This record gives sequence, C-alpha cells and structure tokens, in this order.
Amino acid sequence: QVQLVESGGGLVQAGGSLRLSCAASVRLFSINAMGWYRQAPGKQRELVAVIISGGGSTNFADSVKGRFTISRDNAKNTVYLQMDSLKPEDTAVYYCNVRRKVGSSWYDYWGQGTQVTVSS
Repeated sequence: QVQLVESGGGLVQAGGSLRLSCAASVRLFSINAMGWYRQAPGKQRELVAVIISGGGSTNFADSVKGRFTISRDNAKNTVYLQMDSLKPEDTAVYYCNVRRKVGSSWYDYWGQGTQVTVSS
C-alpha cells in the first residue's frame, strides 16, 4: 500500500506560479512512475505530467508544455509539479498518482487531490 500526501494548491492570478508537492510513504525507487492528473468540473481526469523512475524521463500534456515541470527528491520521497504562467484553464483539482508494478500486476495509487484555482 502506498499513501500519498499532496500540498501546495491554492488561488493564484493568471500568470502566477504554484508548486505542488506529493510525498509518498515508500521509497521512490520502488515506484515505476509518478505523475499528476487534473480534473476540472464537468471534465474527465487528464494526465498533466509524469516522471519515470528508472531514467527520470518525463512527459507532459501538450497544454502545459513549456509552463510546467515535474521533478523528484528521492531523499524526501517527494515529487513536485512546478506550474508557471498559469492560466484560468488550469483551474482544476490536481491529483498525485503512483504506478507500481508488483510481480506481473500494476497498481495505481491516488492522493486526495488539491484544488488549484487561477483567476483571470
């Protein structure tokens, strides 16, 4: 079982920045991938960014490329999402996700979500 604790959401004006944190209850080397998803009212949850544990490669949704970065601190078992040049359309609940392979099975774990609101 993996517990995830998110922090860092809030209200910010368009053009501003926020940094989200996701602290995992296990060592990051035991996790295959960590990422951030978001869900706006009336919309499906979508992938925002993901970082692969092995080589540290990253992937971003087209809508956030060049504005968001994802990073990790292995010593703190924490993954960060740095969000710059925020837009009103970034408003959503942001969820941390961990994907872990145990044997031949994949498991997904989710944080409780943190609200990000960008005012115009």
